[in-house]
Amino acid sequence: MIKNAIISTAELEMVLDNPDWVVVDCRFDLQDSDWGYHTYLAGHIPFANYAHLNHDLSSKISQSTGRHPLPKEADFSKALSNWGIEPSTNVVVYDSNGGAFAARLWWMLCMIHHPSVYVLNGGIPKWEKEGRKLQSGSWPKASKNYGPVKYDQNMYATTAEVWKLLNKPDTLLIDARTPERYHGEIEPIDTLAGHIPSALNRFHGLNLESDGTFKDPSALRAEFSDLFQQFSSKDTVVYCGSGVTSCHHLLAMRIAGFEEGRIYIGSWSEWIRDPNRPRLPDNQY
Repeated sequence: MIKNAIISTAELEMVLDNPDWVVVDCRFDLQDSDWGYHTYLAGHIPFANYAHLNHDLSSKISQSTGRHPLPKEADFSKALSNWGIEPSTNVVVYDSNGGAFAARLWWMLCMIHHPSVYVLNGGIPKWEKEGRKLQSGSWPKASKNYGPVKYDQNMYATTAEVWKLLNKPDTLLIDARTPERYHGEIEPIDTLAGHIPSALNRFHGLNLESDGTFKDPSALRAEFSDLFQQFSSKDTVVYCGSGVTSCHHLLAMRIAGFEEGRIYIGSWSEWIRDPNRPRLPDNQY
């Protein structure tokens, strides 16, 4: 277990019956938004609640936002309360994508300075492969009262701030999408392809071993050190398509022992809302 970062399947199994621990299933498919919940109902880690990326971890899309804007603070507090989470609760989040979606909830909890939150290393595929128990149907947790929450604005960047970074040599912009999307060769989700000028690319999947678990902290530290070069880790801003998988890099930084940077919450899908914002290369889909 790495404090406020990752927890193993064996460690989670030991605390499943502990009322001080709450598990949240974050499985999701960007192409089929109902898939995660239906899959959760078919079989999930015992006592787990379900968090829907679009409904619970995001607010409604507007003409100026990206695809997954942050929910209002009051709505996030309500969701936490409905999952049986209080400020003193230990929270474990998981998905089936190596933490790509679970990291969003992990980061949001970090952003309100929740004291104890972990991503399940290897997610439910590792849990199932090891023959650990599953439970079907929904799990009705007794509702708690989390109380007011406040997002730490130092942990994310706005579009206006990212615009200023284009000519600011002391901050590193990192694109967490696949190289093909970064280079504008394909764009399966958003209307315009390419990347924000000056951004370097590191696909979030590079944080993982072939079995979906995170690489050893020393390996991650070496790889991120090569990426950062002269930059400090805290002087980084990470984006992706909509501010979800970019959180995976901050989790990897935490595992590697770095101080995390910020998330550009609007990410590429918000950046391209204004055609006057520069992008590379100039391809359209």
